Amino acid sequence: MVQDKTALITGGGSGIGAATAHLFAANGAKVIIADVDEKGSEKVIKKIKKNKGTAYFIKTDTSKAKDCEKAVKFTLKKFDRLDIAVNNAGIGGAQNTIGDYGVEDWQKVIGINLSGVFYGMHYQLPVMKKQKSGAIVNMASILGQVGSAESSAYVAAKHGVVGLTKNAALEYSKNGIRINAVGPGYIKTPLLTDNLPKEQLKQLVKLHPIGRLGEPEEIAELVMWLCSDRASFVTGAYYNADGGYLAR
Repeated sequence: MVQDKTALITGGGSGIGAATAHLFAANGAKVIIADVDEKGSEKVIKKIKKNKGTAYFIKTDTSKAKDCEKAVKFTLKKFDRLDIAVNNAGIGGAQNTIGDYGVEDWQKVIGINLSGVFYGMHYQLPVMKKQKSGAIVNMASILGQVGSAESSAYVAAKHGVVGLTKNAALEYSKNGIRINAVGPGYIKTPLLTDNLPKEQLKQLVKLHPIGRLGEPEEIAELVMWLCSDRASFVTGAYYNADGGYLAR
């Protein structure tokens, strides 16, 4: 599905990003992991190389435009092209009501979760336009469709990612570039399991009609399909993978 493709994955050092990197590499893609987490990323790369795959790391803070530009340039330096970009890096951020939400907390979440996606595409798309081909997947969330009390910055950012994805697809479809968004439900990643008590996790499970949380590998499968030629007629779409959460 992605044999011999070059893929840039932000936030590839853990969770959904790591699962995507492993799956892409296992299917013949050459992977660049862009993340602030050096230790986690190197662990992912070590495993990929152990399995005879190709992967490199570049330290990247996606809230900084220059870092996103460097990640694209690094990819081109290593492989001379960019076939796939997965703009996955994100944080949960602080939780509070809007009137009490810290301005700096807001700016941090928006900077990584929304501006980071814009910065990524800002530098990825000119390369793909020149190639006249490419596929981008932006990681949104179920909270890109519905609200969640005390998560205003995260909800606003993920709604923004969905809108940004649709707009980019309208602008670049004529250039042979497909751009889609994925909306995971609650997934068993460090972002979730390391920050919530067990009782709260149990309550989250109940929100999913399927009766469990998702696995990172399940989201990675959807991402890979969207980036492959098998999804050749799919662009500007939002695909939720949420165990029935949004069907409630």
